[in-house]
Amino acid sequence: MSDWSLQKLLSGLHDDIQQKLSTVRATLGHPGTKGDASEQVWLELLQTYLPKRYSAATAHVVDSKGAFSDQIDVVVFDRQYSPFIFSYQGATIIPAESVYAVFEAKQAINAGQVAYAQEKVASVRKLHRTSLPIPHAGGVYPPKALQHILGGLLTFDSDWSPGLGDPLINALAAGVDDRRLDLGCAAAHGLFGCGPDGCGLITPIAKPATAFLFELIARLQENATVPMIDVRAYARWLDGSAEALSP
Repeated sequence: MSDWSLQKLLSGLHDDIQQKLSTVRATLGHPGTKGDASEQVWLELLQTYLPKRYSAATAHVVDSKGAFSDQIDVVVFDRQYSPFIFSYQGATIIPAESVYAVFEAKQAINAGQVAYAQEKVASVRKLHRTSLPIPHAGGVYPPKALQHILGGLLTFDSDWSPGLGDPLINALAAGVDDRRLDLGCAAAHGLFGCGPDGCGLITPIAKPATAFLFELIARLQENATVPMIDVRAYARWLDGSAEALSP
């Protein structure tokens, strides 16, 4: 009989993430350093375990009209069909069309952090996205409808007691339309998020970090592929005449 245990493997992945986040919070004194380290824990999880068609990075998002998002802690984006706009010495700019999901990464969840994440997510969703017809061997498919960009908040702990109770639900419910948080994780407590039927906890909540990873992958699968980007819309900025040439 094999000594392997899938349950132990998946539990171990969560335990590793939770321990890393706990160590960051307990040992690093500078708030900026602590924040950067927390982001890196979540980024490493996604960079390691997401299918290779996806990438994850801290980045700004830009659209073909020249508007930029706020800096986003964790951006999940397409690397199979979409180009970078700019990447240099740790500064990454990603075209809006390539974005699948955006998350803020914080030490602990509270009303202020929920509101902050809602504004960060909205800064990405409000950007303009192009979608071109898709050539194929038998002709041309119509432009793909723009997929919903997933948004959320990732933390180690919660400032509330209980950690994921009514105060969290009320804070989440304040975020509507572009400010909605679809999926979040407090590694020491569980998963949460909002959907068409309202906001609440997401089951299963055991081993939340691993559960978050699997739930994110499932939702990415549902979104399929990002739209075909109009690269020429971005190229118009090369000679400074983008505004005049924009439709």
